Amino acid sequence: MTRESDCDVLIVGGGPAGLSAGIFTARAGLDTLLVTDGDPILRRNAHLENYPGFPAGVNSHRLLELMGEQADRAGCDRREGRVVDLQQSNGGFVAETEDGGQVTAGTVVAATKNTVDFLAGIDGVEILDHGKEFVATDDRGRTGVAGLYAAGRLAAQPHQAIIVAGHGATVGVTLIEDSDEEFYHDWVTPEGYFTGRGRELPPGCEEIDADEREGREAESVAAMQEWFAAPHPEGPQQHPSVRDDE
Repeated sequence: MTRESDCDVLIVGGGPAGLSAGIFTARAGLDTLLVTDGDPILRRNAHLENYPGFPAGVNSHRLLELMGEQADRAGCDRREGRVVDLQQSNGGFVAETEDGGQVTAGTVVAATKNTVDFLAGIDGVEILDHGKEFVATDDRGRTGVAGLYAAGRLAAQPHQAIIVAGHGATVGVTLIEDSDEEFYHDWVTPEGYFTGRGRELPPGCEEIDADEREGREAESVAAMQEWFAAPHPEGPQQHPSVRDDE
């Protein structure tokens, strides 16, 4: 994977699929840039009822913000913008943004809703038309072009937040496995889990002692209390086709 690019991984799309992919690739040490136009379809959800871990449901804006902060903590660089064109170049890719900027990347994850126009210039990308347009992939999100992946709804995954988030994670892990990065698991274990059995700590794993575990849990509790201290101030976005008569 080239290190001469602006980033190792460019993710196009900031919904659950793109954010999940970015969390994994950034935590694995890959320089990850996520470009989003700020309009994930999840923002249209009035109250997300079927996302595991939230038995009473969760505000969709809040969930996206939580995932965004997690991506930030992992080291994923997030920027607002719209990618309008993508081309292969020098073993990687060059993306052009709507404002005329360019980003070079070794690999790309396309994780938009159903926007495929920016992929039109790449030979080997198969577009599927099922009323909406999708990108053909294998079961791990690989397209017909080496280094180019599609995640979530764009890869024809079922239209459920947990499924597209999981697929984004699958694509992130697949990309890591396809890269030159050493990787075993993104896994935090108790002290001695590996080393106490005479094993070296595998790449991507971390052992922490009881004090560190308690500190991280306390930080987690405090963060969630802060995030959920009050209702989210924003309501859902309406579908663009619905007329606003007010």
